[in-house]
Amino acid sequence: MAIVLGSNRYGKAEVRLVRVTRPGDTHGLVDLNVSIALSGDLAATHLTGDNAGVLPTDTMKNTVYAFAREHGVTSPEAFGLLLARHFVTTQEQVTGARISIESYGWERLGPHSFRRAGDYVRTARIFVTPDGTQVVSGLENLVLLNSTASEFRGFPRDKYTTLAETTERILATEVDARWRHRGDSADWDESFEGAKDALVNAFVNTYSASLQQTLFSMGTRVLDSRTELAEIRLALPNKHHYLADLSPFDLENPGEVYIAGDRPYGLIEGTVTRDDAPPASSEWYL
Repeated sequence: MAIVLGSNRYGKAEVRLVRVTRPGDTHGLVDLNVSIALSGDLAATHLTGDNAGVLPTDTMKNTVYAFAREHGVTSPEAFGLLLARHFVTTQEQVTGARISIESYGWERLGPHSFRRAGDYVRTARIFVTPDGTQVVSGLENLVLLNSTASEFRGFPRDKYTTLAETTERILATEVDARWRHRGDSADWDESFEGAKDALVNAFVNTYSASLQQTLFSMGTRVLDSRTELAEIRLALPNKHHYLADLSPFDLENPGEVYIAGDRPYGLIEGTVTRDDAPPASSEWYL
């Protein structure tokens, strides 16, 4: 039986970058966390320790900072594309580059003052390979809650089922969404804001018979409103809320006082896609 090296990659993870622009008295601020992973003809370093094809990860870190100065940062997608194409075109042994970026928002308080906006994290993943380029935008940690217009009933029961059916419940989740572009967007920021707004609007305006139904509604709303997108993947944890038992205190609880559950929680995942969507790179599924 032979033992062989399988797929592999290496890179620099979580390069923290803050870019300040100073065109005048009013400054701009970009705050990113950039991770780089390269693949290609890298077997020698694994099998023999020959590092002739191993671009130092420290060089990758330096490239992030140098590119931020030389090219600026207009959007995480555009910055990621610059980095990915640079590594693939300048390193003969590198045939694939994956750039993953988290973008942290800041709220302007004055010409040069900011407050961290912490309600979600914008994400971007860029893949450049011999098969082409793929851009995946998204967001994480977007917490949404409907205090009504949600139910869960009609489910199968067995001897271990204790959950009662309900026609009235709180529906809360923390959205993790990634959407794949058909090609390069004319305006990455406008595309992101439009997709985010579509997600939120669908959550707000969907009467939910299940979180699965809400997931499909959210994905459909994004694709209906954003023609530049091919498909969207969603992971929606069901953040359970339980009615507090106030009977020991001779108090009724008509759906007003809840215990916010931490764990365990239900996790609903799904992909919503166009039937004519171009095929995705295998990296999309990682």
